[in-house]
Amino acid sequence: MSTSQMDPSQFRQLLGRFATGVTILTTTTAEGRPLGMTANSLSSVSLHPPLISVCVDREAAMHEVILQAPEFVVNVLAGPQEALARRFSDKHEDRFDGIGYHLSPEGLILLDGALAHVVCERYGTYPAGDHTILLGRVVGGATNDGRPLLYYRGGYAALG
Repeated sequence: MSTSQMDPSQFRQLLGRFATGVTILTTTTAEGRPLGMTANSLSSVSLHPPLISVCVDREAAMHEVILQAPEFVVNVLAGPQEALARRFSDKHEDRFDGIGYHLSPEGLILLDGALAHVVCERYGTYPAGDHTILLGRVVGGATNDGRPLLYYRGGYAALG
């Protein structure tokens, strides 16, 4: 079978066997309104310069905003943050209402309880099927202790 004939459900089954970490991308609109979305497509790209990639669905509400944002944060979620991951992957009018977060001195959104905050400057964007690959140059961040939230076979899991 050629890749052009790959059934989407089989594709999901195949890649569902690869456990990934779960993140929430955060940024703000030009008017300063916070935006965020769940993503599990984080990958390290380069050490020199320090680059990461994330993939954003072209249909995502924040697609255009994050592609234009000069900076964004990748919040790496901890095991107990499944509800947060679900909230930011579902349709919510204001995903930030009632959740714990604070702003960095630069005004970037950092989610409380995250294992890491990876602060990035937009480095490049590349079309890729129904997604856009967003490259970020890592310019800062912080880490916390804990175990990661994982995504595996279509569901959330945590390390024991």
